[in-house]
Amino acid sequence: MHAALLIATKDLRQRLRDRSVLVFTLVLPLGLGLVFSLVLGDVGGGNTVFRYAVVNADGGPVAAVFTDEVLPAAVEGGAVDVRSASSRDEALRLVDSGDVTAAFILPPAFSDDVRAGRAATVEVVGDVDSPLGTGVARSIAESFTQRLASTRISVAAALLGGSTQDPAELAARAAALTDPLVLVDAPASRRELDATTYYAAGMAVFFLFFTVQFGVTSLLDERRTGTLARMLASPIRPSSVLIGKLITSLAVGVVGTTVLVAATSLLMGARWGHPLGVGLLIVSGVLAATGIVAVVASLARTSEQAGGWQSVTAITLGALGGAFFPVTQVGEPLATLSLLSPHRWFLRGLADLAGGEVTAVLPSVGVLTAFALVGFGIASALTRREVGW
Repeated sequence: MHAALLIATKDLRQRLRDRSVLVFTLVLPLGLGLVFSLVLGDVGGGNTVFRYAVVNADGGPVAAVFTDEVLPAAVEGGAVDVRSASSRDEALRLVDSGDVTAAFILPPAFSDDVRAGRAATVEVVGDVDSPLGTGVARSIAESFTQRLASTRISVAAALLGGSTQDPAELAARAAALTDPLVLVDAPASRRELDATTYYAAGMAVFFLFFTVQFGVTSLLDERRTGTLARMLASPIRPSSVLIGKLITSLAVGVVGTTVLVAATSLLMGARWGHPLGVGLLIVSGVLAATGIVAVVASLARTSEQAGGWQSVTAITLGALGGAFFPVTQVGEPLATLSLLSPHRWFLRGLADLAGGEVTAVLPSVGVLTAFALVGFGIASALTRREVGW
């Protein structure tokens, strides 16, 4: 063990003189995390307010339901701001100038058309540069028209069933009925990371795979320069050489990620959670990254080849695991595949920690440790013949 510590100390001194370690450990993850947070933080954090205009050229009771009930209810949610426009031309001008994200236009005779059973249209004009805001406006209009359609069907069914009541009265009674299914806003945010913390953590675990490779791939450099052969010819046990390289990767990864956690907390306001839970995730995440990187390095013949393969592996696993965006929002197939990535389990552990006790991270820590054990086992088998331990 003493020899392994000496080898690790020598490698760490070399890495401290190598500025690339500082770049991959702190500069790049901190910079990209800040950029992602600034660009996508408002959308992810629910701070975006979509500005809409509404033109009520009808003035009838059905149009009043949309302007006086539907839109104010959306405004109360905090994500929508609505202003009135006097005409369709003014609404189009507001959209073109970017003053509003989209405009709702209720044409003349809209209420009469709805009550008479004729085709009626709610026009939504959106800004081409704001597809998300336009989509939200379209969803609001569609929910209103679907409610009108269900009311119309209810009235028609009542009349076909022999009802003699006034259709307008039937429509009012149908519109007043409570929906059989109610969407409840559950407090899911308790187990979700805010945008700043998510992107800080995503960049931390993404660049972790680049950081830990400095220790593992140095074994290939030792072989290229001939120092590996000299170490193996000395009284040093071959296992001590491998353990020394792994200690280097683990030390660089743990210290670098810990510094990054402190830096993002102070500079970006990231909220990582309970220190013990974060510490467990960092250690298990570093072990998992080192195990996977060790497998890749065991298959390569040179450090340059290992660096290329490890970069491809890091980018693939990072994208799959949600380091750049929440993959769970994409759909079920990709969400399931993301479980094959340590990045997903690291981020999932942090999310569980945000809404639970420290023990909530244990499932993710267990999976990350399993990644490490499998990686170390495969790498050990691949390098056994090379090092001869």
